[in-house]
Amino acid sequence: MEKMQEHTVRAYAEELRRLREMIARMGGLAERQVADAVTALVRRDAELATEVIGRDAEIDALEREVESFCIQLLALRQPVGQDLRLVVAALKISHAIERIGDYARNAAKRSVVLAQQPPLGSLNGFQRMARLVQENLKGAMDALVNDDAARADEVWANDQPIDEVYNGIFREMLTFMMEDPRNITAAAHLLFVAKNLERIGDHATNIAETVHYAVRGEAMSEDRPKGDSSAYAVVRPPA
Repeated sequence: MEKMQEHTVRAYAEELRRLREMIARMGGLAERQVADAVTALVRRDAELATEVIGRDAEIDALEREVESFCIQLLALRQPVGQDLRLVVAALKISHAIERIGDYARNAAKRSVVLAQQPPLGSLNGFQRMARLVQENLKGAMDALVNDDAARADEVWANDQPIDEVYNGIFREMLTFMMEDPRNITAAAHLLFVAKNLERIGDHATNIAETVHYAVRGEAMSEDRPKGDSSAYAVVRPPA
């Protein structure tokens, strides 16, 4: 009887480990999608952008696999306490990663169009934004795998630099549009890419917030700091 119980405990622990690995794999795929989408943008590489679009299906399939696995765990293992929070968090995080994949795919679609447009600006802001987003996403995934609430808190509080870069890109694109109407098409697509990256950053911090709850069993005590001021921008034509 004791051996049977020991085997059951080991099997359950293995299932929870597998769940973490599935989420971590999803996160890794999403990181790659973000990196490649921005690389395609900067290099004007429509072929790479098309690859990113096609790879999104793999993340979608993994989300369905995670959902099915979580339902099975809930039904057969009836987890409680931190284990239950982990399973619920995995469901929420897998959905957030799926949305991140969608935003990366959307950015790649814009990159295909932009590769056919005249170059506009240096795109340094997009590279910096992508790097910050990837760092936060990786940090959130590491926090989940290691049950590290302190690391999750760091990611949660680190969204503002992404918003600041986004605000700078927003103002730059508006300036390009006002200076020459021929810039409007490219600038509009670039604005959508920047917004996709900003939303990916938001999802990374949402994941971190979910990890904090899964580990500590309590919600964050305050609102997340935000720096996106684009909604209040005032557009003035150049003098």
